[in-house]
Amino acid sequence: MLRIAVLVSGGGTNLQAILDAIDSGTITNAEVVGVISNNPKAYALERAKKKGIEAAVVRPADFASRAEFEDAYLEKTQSYHPDLVVLAGCMVVIPKKMVEAFPNRMINIHPALIPAFCGTGYYGLHVHEKVLERGVRVTGATVHFVDAGTDTGPIILQKAVYVQNGDTPEILQRRVMEQAEWKIMPEAINLIANGRVSVRDGKVQIRDYTFGEI
Repeated sequence: MLRIAVLVSGGGTNLQAILDAIDSGTITNAEVVGVISNNPKAYALERAKKKGIEAAVVRPADFASRAEFEDAYLEKTQSYHPDLVVLAGCMVVIPKKMVEAFPNRMINIHPALIPAFCGTGYYGLHVHEKVLERGVRVTGATVHFVDAGTDTGPIILQKAVYVQNGDTPEILQRRVMEQAEWKIMPEAINLIANGRVSVRDGKVQIRDYTFGEI
């Protein structure tokens, strides 16, 4: 059984998609064992509690230095003994020591098709604002392993979403979540939980998988 720790900062819609997928059997051989937020007001914490999952808060303001916060953040994550760490709307800059502690065992969902609209400064609603400013016709979401860079880790899954006339950043954000994020994050976790994902030469290999079937 794959033990999953989920790191969140806000509402937790991707967390809910994971929990629903486990309940429905879309994700098999996996369980969420802990949820950690840097934001004590994050609704994601309530989502976890409703499912009987331990929910913890580790926030920078409670520590004298960033280094102390990072140590505590890592320590709390490790306390769940996770096989996989999932960043599901996590706004914390993940420290190098944490990436090193979970090599190819930490994944993130990014609301665009990497390598487009990614990297430093591209997060949350800002991504969709930039997509609309540029006038692209297709955007989407990417699930990738986390490495020492920003959105530079090996890509696991991607799904495209069309931009529509009249889209606002908020409308586009919702469509990307519904049509892409909430589908490929559970799918990626299921593939990992069932031993079908490996990383070779910096690229993800998925056994017995046809892309485009999501």
